[in-house]
Amino acid sequence: MSLPFSDPSILPMDIAENDTQGQNDPLDPSRANALLTALEAGHSLATGNPLPPFFHHLYFWDVQPPTRLGRDGHPRTGALIPDMGLPRRMWAGGRLTFHTPLQAGIQAEKRTRLIRAEHKTGRTGPLGFVTLEHRLIQNGTLCITECQDLVYREDAAAGGPKPVPPNAPDASEVMATRAFDTTLLFRYSALTFNGHRIHYDLDYARDIEGYAGLVVHGPLLAQLLMLLADERLGGLRSFRFRATAPLMHFEKAEFCRAQDGTLFVRGPDNRLCMTAEAI
Repeated sequence: MSLPFSDPSILPMDIAENDTQGQNDPLDPSRANALLTALEAGHSLATGNPLPPFFHHLYFWDVQPPTRLGRDGHPRTGALIPDMGLPRRMWAGGRLTFHTPLQAGIQAEKRTRLIRAEHKTGRTGPLGFVTLEHRLIQNGTLCITECQDLVYREDAAAGGPKPVPPNAPDASEVMATRAFDTTLLFRYSALTFNGHRIHYDLDYARDIEGYAGLVVHGPLLAQLLMLLADERLGGLRSFRFRATAPLMHFEKAEFCRAQDGTLFVRGPDNRLCMTAEAI
């Protein structure tokens, strides 16, 4: 189920010494159980049980007062993430290595550092690329290494052309089909403390950022793919994903496996929303 990506924007980069940020969290099992319930994803967890892959995003909240938030609801850039001068943020993808499972209910530490921040020019205009490295440590052991890729963009020009999404490949298997609604988006935003307004503020999503509706979280799509892959493989050693087109809250998505073993999320009109590989 693995195939290397060819897109250089998501390949591992040289890591230089840079600004770092540390946080601690007791990994309360009730938060993980709330997400399992919201996703209808099975059994409950107790202290000492291994957390499912990617559930660390329920923890280590970055809680800032309203005066330190940007217009989109995220913490303002300019600290760990430099101000790129571009207002629209997107979680473009990531790469995770699972060394050993995190355990629910046991104190853990997250160490984050900036390893890339650069400007480029794309077909839609100026772009800012940021990569963060997160290291999750518990009982003195490195459990997860994650590289998170963010993209910053200009506001869409009024009346300008919409980006043309890529087409999904043929699926050898549709592993699951899922609908999304505003309740699930709200609950996922709350559990991950994700303040991005494109996920809950319809007027903002439509009128300011130019989407047709509320945007389903890219990490939520990746989470669902990871749970499917984890079940199929009996555990994950690594996972990488790349968002390719947005999915709206009123749309259904198919979670698929391609002929070459890669995974992907297919939206309406054969729209490719995400690609991934799992090992």
